[in-house]
This record gives sequence, C-alpha cells and structure tokens, in this order.
Amino acid sequence: MSKKKKITCILLEIVRYAIIIFGAFWMILPFFWMFSASLMTPQELLSDVPKWLPEKPQWGNYVEVLRRIPLFNYYKNSFLVSGSVTLITIITSSLSGYAFSKLKFAGRKILFGFVLSTMMFPVFIFLIPVYYLMRLFGWLDNYLSLIIPFAVSGYGIFLMRQFIMTIPDELLDSSRLDGASEFRIYISIILPLLKPAIATLAILTFIGQWNSFLWPLIVTSTAQKLMTLPVGISRLSLAFSTTETQHLILTALVYQVVPMVIIFLYLQRYYVRGFVLSGFANV
Repeated sequence: MSKKKKITCILLEIVRYAIIIFGAFWMILPFFWMFSASLMTPQELLSDVPKWLPEKPQWGNYVEVLRRIPLFNYYKNSFLVSGSVTLITIITSSLSGYAFSKLKFAGRKILFGFVLSTMMFPVFIFLIPVYYLMRLFGWLDNYLSLIIPFAVSGYGIFLMRQFIMTIPDELLDSSRLDGASEFRIYISIILPLLKPAIATLAILTFIGQWNSFLWPLIVTSTAQKLMTLPVGISRLSLAFSTTETQHLILTALVYQVVPMVIIFLYLQRYYVRGFVLSGFANV
C-alpha cells in the first residue's frame, strides 16, 4: 500500500471515529442533563439562564419523590407487566417463528402475510376495540388487561422467523431421524440457538412495555392500584403545582430510566448480534 493510501485510510478512520464520538455525545447529552436537573432546585431549573450543573446537588429530591408517590408500587407493577409481556411474547414469537420457517402447512404464506400486515397499523386504532374487549371479559381491574393485548408481537414473529431460517435444515432432519418430536427439536435445538434473537426481542419488548403510557393510562384510570411507572410519575404534575414539581418529575424519570440502562448494557452484545444475524436470511 502506498504512503498516500495509508494517509487516506488513517484520515477516514479519524473521520469515522469523530462522527461516532459526536453521535454518542448527542445521545448521552439528554440523559446527562436529566440527571443533573434532577439535583437542582425549582429556582435553578426555571432560571432564565439555563444551567447545566446544580450549584449544590439536592440529593433530597430522590427522597422527596418517594415521599410523594408510591414509587415502589409503580415499580412492582411495571416489572410485573413488562416481565410477563416479555416472557409471553418470547414464547409465542419463537413458536410461531419456528412454525413459519421450518414447518410446511397449508396457508403458511397467507398467514405469515397477515402477521406482517399487523405491523403496518398503528396501535392507536386498536385502543377502543381492545378496551371494550377487556371490559367484556371483565379484565379491566386486573393485570390481564395490561398483559394479554400485547402477548403476541408481529415484529417478534418476523424476527424469530428470520433468525431460525439461518439454522440448517439438515440439523433438524437428523434429529427427526433419531425420533425427536417437533416440540423436542424446538426445546433442545431451536431455543439454545435463539439466544441472540431472544435477547434482542426481550430488550425491545421490555423497554417498550416499561415506557408504555397511553394504554396503561386508559386501563388504570379506574384501577389506580395497577398504575405503572410512566402513569404514576405523571401524577406528580397533576397532583401538585407544575413549577413546584418539575425537578421532582425529572428525578422520578431517573428512577424510571436506570433499570433500562442496566438491562441494555447487560444484554447489548446479544442485541447487536441478533440484529446482524437475523438479516442473513431472505424474507
């Protein structure tokens, strides 16, 4: 390689890393300001001159949030709902993905086309019909109203199907010749190989449910004991003066964000790998 090409490669690497660092900075900046603002007084937060750092960190804000709202109850509800939806979605998506990718049955392409079509519609158009269904079943004052509507994911089925298609058919055929049932193949072969895809789907589903606001707000309007974190945090601005609670709302948001950051950092390697590998197969 000539000296000129080496210099060009080095410059391209510098530019690439500069863009990555710049992008990372702008991604981290809102989280930094949220944490910094959570330690400010109301006067500092509403000051005419924007401040990036508090003059004196107000760690008592975190205690004040716990005093004003039953945060641990909201945590319990959010973990229960998000965890249940994530677990059920992984089961339904992996089973459906295995059927659509490796089993031959009448109407497979039509059914899969229907699954894909569900990804085209925004969730808002289903809110009223699903609400009346939950009321018809008598589930409005129950955790089932927060879990069951999200038990099946069109995207989850698509992701699992794409990933399972990368598994060689010969591996499954050899197991069938040894007398293994389809369920045995699913448990012993498919699931162990699905770890990256499962981690990807788990992260996306858990975070989506953890941050869900509109549907829990509708359901818990008559059952406050079921309130999740986003709905419960919104009560800070409804029950108290906005100017008095802005810093506390930001403090509560820190409580909400921290578990998601920990989960994402722990599973990020599977998350990236799942997206890369699931793109190898054709639709």
